[in-house]
Amino acid sequence: MKKKNTVFKVEVKNELMAFLMEKLAGKSRTSIKSLLTKRKVFVNDEVISQYNHPLMPGDSVTIDWGKSESISNMKGVAIIYEDDDVIVVEKDNGILSVATDNEREKTAYNMLKEYLKNKNPKNKIFVVHRLDRDTSGIMIFAKNEKAQDILQTTWNESVKERTYVALVEGVVKKDSDTIISYLKENRAFITYSSQDPKEGKKAVSHYKVIKRNKNYSLLEVNIDTGRKNQIRVHMQDLGHSVVGDKKYGSTKNPINRLGLHASTIVFVHPTTKKVLHFSSKIPDSFTKLF
Repeated sequence: MKKKNTVFKVEVKNELMAFLMEKLAGKSRTSIKSLLTKRKVFVNDEVISQYNHPLMPGDSVTIDWGKSESISNMKGVAIIYEDDDVIVVEKDNGILSVATDNEREKTAYNMLKEYLKNKNPKNKIFVVHRLDRDTSGIMIFAKNEKAQDILQTTWNESVKERTYVALVEGVVKKDSDTIISYLKENRAFITYSSQDPKEGKKAVSHYKVIKRNKNYSLLEVNIDTGRKNQIRVHMQDLGHSVVGDKKYGSTKNPINRLGLHASTIVFVHPTTKKVLHFSSKIPDSFTKLF
């Protein structure tokens, strides 16, 4: 009979996938990824499904060999970290963060709400921030009002880094630059950019080029402010609209989606005050063009 749990102690600094590959030598990379996806791996008793989660000496890594919980309704949303206060997820493009007048069911919020209520009917979920429907990547939700309040009221201090990867049209000539403007949304829900501080809220985006060819550029974009459609508008200001972003000037869409992915978030945990770091792989459709 198979053991229910296997526990390993971490002796040297490592990443989770490399550690598991070493400890579970008989298993393939695919089967180990499956353990992570099915939320069967715990670091210090917390579920971790992020393959590059950093491990430190003294950490304990537990594999639960028991039957998987069914989370079949979580299509398009993958939980990569969960504790008593927060859930960090990776959202696919095409999935709304929260409900709108037109879509109430298939949202990251509703999927997580159902997932938590299946565990305990008293469980709740709270919105901390949003991603556009067509932007994929990492999001934080809170599991109680206190955590939500702390994260929202201290957002600028708590969030140490927010990095996106943007696939844009054309050749971005400068290797790196900073874009600063003032953004305001009009009645048609189009955000426009101005250099007049009276015309909107200040938005700051820093970019650097990862790759470029004669048709496209792949950028890493760090934002100091999280204004609605900020990166999309700033890329249009730059003269290099995000691929697939007709709303803000794009004329090409070789990847059949918006070329924007929230790749990294680093934030101070609202209760433990530990700095948590989560990164997500650049979508293959972005990199295949180079």
